[in-house]
Amino acid sequence: MTYDFDLFVIGGGSGGVRCARIAASHGARVAVAENRHWGGTCVNLGCVPKKLMVQASEYADLAADSLGFGWDVAPGTHDWAALIAAKDREIARLNGIYVSLLEKSGVTLFTGTARFEDAHTVIIGPGALGPHALDQGASERRVTAERIVIATGSSPDLPEIEGIGHAISSDQAFHLPSRPQRVCMVGGGYIGIEFAGIFQGLGSSVDLVYRQDLPLRGFDQDMRAAMRDAIAARGIRQHPNRSPVAIRPLDAGDGAGGYAVLLDDGSRIAADCVFFATGRRPNVRSLELRRAGVETTAHGRIVVDQAGETSASGIYAIGDVTNRQNLTPVAIAEGHNLADRLFGTGSPRHWSLETTPKAVFFSPPLASVGQTEAEAAVEGAVDIYLARFTPMRHTLSGRSRKTVMKLVVDQGTQRVVGAHMIGDDAPEMMQGLAIAVTAGLTKADFDRTVGIHPTSAEEFVTMRTRTRVTERQDD
Repeated sequence: MTYDFDLFVIGGGSGGVRCARIAASHGARVAVAENRHWGGTCVNLGCVPKKLMVQASEYADLAADSLGFGWDVAPGTHDWAALIAAKDREIARLNGIYVSLLEKSGVTLFTGTARFEDAHTVIIGPGALGPHALDQGASERRVTAERIVIATGSSPDLPEIEGIGHAISSDQAFHLPSRPQRVCMVGGGYIGIEFAGIFQGLGSSVDLVYRQDLPLRGFDQDMRAAMRDAIAARGIRQHPNRSPVAIRPLDAGDGAGGYAVLLDDGSRIAADCVFFATGRRPNVRSLELRRAGVETTAHGRIVVDQAGETSASGIYAIGDVTNRQNLTPVAIAEGHNLADRLFGTGSPRHWSLETTPKAVFFSPPLASVGQTEAEAAVEGAVDIYLARFTPMRHTLSGRSRKTVMKLVVDQGTQRVVGAHMIGDDAPEMMQGLAIAVTAGLTKADFDRTVGIHPTSAEEFVTMRTRTRVTERQDD
């Protein structure tokens, strides 16, 4: 059978764009459909605008800290509208870059909502208007492809509680017309922690509600405890082991207005903005996967094998829609590897996804690579090296901020299997440490490395005294 394309990618985010570009570079006839934002969640409603806003939120602290260094800086006010406008200009520039990269690669672009008709046929309906929208008057277009990649990502998932319609998610947070003065942030993961810091740093009063006793489930326990302390030091009120059960409007007659967030212990929080960051769901609802024979779990995750192939031969899925490691660099790696395997002539590039580093952009940020102490102890006894200190900047600024660093070392082989840090510049340091952990370097390799002085980073190569031994634990 003759197909319109060798590869059709549904989703123009980071993973889908990389897959399309690499496949086209191998000579494949490739098309991509995107129904909302070229560049996907990361560029438009995730990593990129979020980090810009984190950076904006840090300037008040930097101004205050400068007093300890002899500067006389008068406190100022923040212009929310100016920040959002600047952020939007940068995102528009990046959108254009993504489109340009695809066009220069020879990829055909469709702006519209794609759905399956069968395992080799995709119907593209009208989507957001743009330079590659369907022709005016066209209702839909049908295209065929030998292989199809699903890279539609995920969306915020809000719980079904009373008054949930009053809440926002990260999708709306990037376009609020003004900064809310009182924010109730629900969720102790990446997004909840990061936006709590953003709003607090820009001048809002923030309450942070999360279900467990510590934030950041899945991270190393020492780092979770350090983050709890850092959140408190930022002046954010924490409500651990709590969940909201209802959101109700407050009577504006008394001048208060806003909302009351009722918690499961009977307490309530008054807020102008209720922000839920309690998880995301794969974007599969509009795809009509059953027509192509693609299986999903009860929660909508597309089931794939080690090669990224779904239950339908010739149909693949990458990125957040598979709900495995929901990180942009992972989606990019999966897309690149898949394109190499399907259309390349040599051996596909290999990524060490098990040592994917990750970061939480709070102030101070947290970064991690490899195994936590608990994960490593399942495989055998581990040596733990832990350092906690006040970084040089804050010996003069007077700010109550600690840096915590940790190495997890397999006792039998002495390989460093995990590195964790909360403190200034942690993500920048962790990218280099990720190379060491991926390469399987030992504690002796760290010890024989000369440090850069004076830096916080040198602590990773000067921790000589073992803090404790954790014996092997049952899984």
